[in-house]
Amino acid sequence: MKLMADLCVVPIGVGVSVSKHVAACQRVLDEAGLDYAMHAYGTNIEGEWDDVMAAIKRCHEVVHEMGAPRISSTLRFGTRTDRDQSMAEKITSVEEELAKS
Repeated sequence: MKLMADLCVVPIGVGVSVSKHVAACQRVLDEAGLDYAMHAYGTNIEGEWDDVMAAIKRCHEVVHEMGAPRISSTLRFGTRTDRDQSMAEKITSVEEELAKS
């Protein structure tokens, strides 16, 4: 089943800057071969359910390996069975509506 997810991983106990931890998670998504788009407060990810969930688990493992004693993550996700739709198509749909104004 195809999944679209919005993930925000927050390492706790590593100081104020978390950019190196976020970069490590982006590398995990790259290595997993998933389509993703980072935004200011998280990352949108799309792919097969098991692949996305495995990559999220691996993000946690990598951030813990980097020394984060705790991680708090927020995950929102959705699936649909009526048709295939990519992250880019969802954005394009809204942009087309805005263009009508």
